[in-house]
Amino acid sequence: MSSSPAPARWLPFVVLGVGLVAISFGAIFARVAQAEGVSSLAVATWRLGFAALIITPVALLQARHELARLRAGQLGMALAAGFFLALHFATWISSLEYTSVASSTALVTTNPLWIGLASFLLFRDTPSRMMTAGILLSLAGSLFIFWSDSRSAAPGTDPLLGNLLALVGSWCFSAYLLIGRRLRAGLGLPAYIWLAYGAAALFLFAASGVGGAALFAHSGTAWLVLLAMALGPQLLGHTAYNWSLRYVSATFVAVVTLGEPLGSALLAFLILGEGFAPLQFVGFALLLVGIYLAARGEQG
Repeated sequence: MSSSPAPARWLPFVVLGVGLVAISFGAIFARVAQAEGVSSLAVATWRLGFAALIITPVALLQARHELARLRAGQLGMALAAGFFLALHFATWISSLEYTSVASSTALVTTNPLWIGLASFLLFRDTPSRMMTAGILLSLAGSLFIFWSDSRSAAPGTDPLLGNLLALVGSWCFSAYLLIGRRLRAGLGLPAYIWLAYGAAALFLFAASGVGGAALFAHSGTAWLVLLAMALGPQLLGHTAYNWSLRYVSATFVAVVTLGEPLGSALLAFLILGEGFAPLQFVGFALLLVGIYLAARGEQG
């Protein structure tokens, strides 16, 4: 059986660019939904809930045999992955209530650092010099961001809390990736995405019920934004990255993902009027360089 022809050489780069733009809108959409009176927990719930509903027909058509053969261990890993993915979105979206888009997105994308540290602590994988340098630079950048935000807090905000929530979101996403890599090794992409997004959505719906978050009393604008979050950042953005991995290196994709905080910060400046404090800008730059080095070190 012949394999499908490779796409034009330029196509994966265009797809990655589209994915980057889509993902960069995630924080902006969340801010707009919050401004419409939607709680952070409800924003996270519908982002994953809509994504799971949309991917369901694809998963049932393309992966129903895989799903029917799932083992108990795979189901357990899917639930664990969904739990940490749910925590990631709940904490990160909540962080946007308290800190700037730039600080939140910069800190939440530090997962290459935590994956490298987890590999060392759990599996005794010695980090490379590049990984070590990336961790140190990123920690320095994070300290600059925390220091800057603590000195320039606007009334009604709590940037230290917001930054901590963004970091917790990064830790949870790192756990999701570590579990998801093992689960993904035995599953196709539609089955894996449906299980992970579906499990995360179920956890978030349960948390919303327990926490008393309003899930249905939203404006028309809010519903459109929530649907756009699922279609754009969640499905289009992440699917573009996953598709491109077949044609470009994982290192290159990891570098492209560094554009997310830059894209989100630019959109926040243009749409929300958010700028940079000088120390925050220094921390932002150090953090991005550190994540780049850590991503290269992880792949090396």
